[in-house]
Amino acid sequence: MDFYYIVLAVLAVVFPSLYILTASVASTRLPALKNKRICLLIAHPDDEAMFFAPTILALTRPDTGNHVKILCLSTGNADGLGETRKKELVKSGLTLGLRDEDDVFVLDSPTDFPDSMTTVWDRNKIAGLLGSAFAPLLASQRADETPQPTANIDVLITFDAHGISSHPNHISLFYGARTFIAGLTQGKPEWKSPVDLYTLTTVNFARKYVSFLDTFVTLIRSRAVASEDEAHPGGLVFLNSLVGSNAFGTAWKAMTEAHKSQMVWFRYGWITFSRYMVINDLRLEKFAK
Repeated sequence: MDFYYIVLAVLAVVFPSLYILTASVASTRLPALKNKRICLLIAHPDDEAMFFAPTILALTRPDTGNHVKILCLSTGNADGLGETRKKELVKSGLTLGLRDEDDVFVLDSPTDFPDSMTTVWDRNKIAGLLGSAFAPLLASQRADETPQPTANIDVLITFDAHGISSHPNHISLFYGARTFIAGLTQGKPEWKSPVDLYTLTTVNFARKYVSFLDTFVTLIRSRAVASEDEAHPGGLVFLNSLVGSNAFGTAWKAMTEAHKSQMVWFRYGWITFSRYMVINDLRLEKFAK
């Protein structure tokens, strides 16, 4: 019996140490985004911390030169806590590295985008909102035969088609974002999209709850979407360190101290075991001409 305790003790030291080393090396060698205007599109306050914390922490590092903003399409008012949750999102965003309170915008439109576990949001309304916010000159550029369209962001990040948790609001963002990006060059095959769309990869149940132990599977699978284009990487992987600044502890703090209204018992399980608290892998969405 003592032998098994010794083995467990060794593994408890070796695995975290191996992850810390891997995360440190990966941060300097994996593809990155630099000097970009980036918007994270989420459905509810706390999505940014529960799902995208490694992404925000990596992209807001001062040495990247990025400017990251968060656009949230609901106040999360299903339980009547909308105003509280808006303030919590701002606090969380600043904890995760956003520059200013104005870099967080929360839309309060319960008719179009209700906080609901059963409602699918209209992709065209999402696309229209994104278009008016990020490509307001598109119509005039089409009319004037502008050589290339412009936008006031370079990168849009959101959920993939499975929404991580199969939440219909999350999934709606994927389809709305794709409709927006496709619309930027629709009918203009000579145009190149001014905005790249990256989506957060949904993994199966077993991988979802093994925390940093999913690292090596993630890194191996990310090679399948790797590309040589440094300005537009085919895939991105962000690994939170387990120690130090801008680490797992920061993501934990963003949930437990900022989103206090949401910290019911089962969320402690999520932030302890979910790989999304330490690992994010994003894929560049492709669009046929």
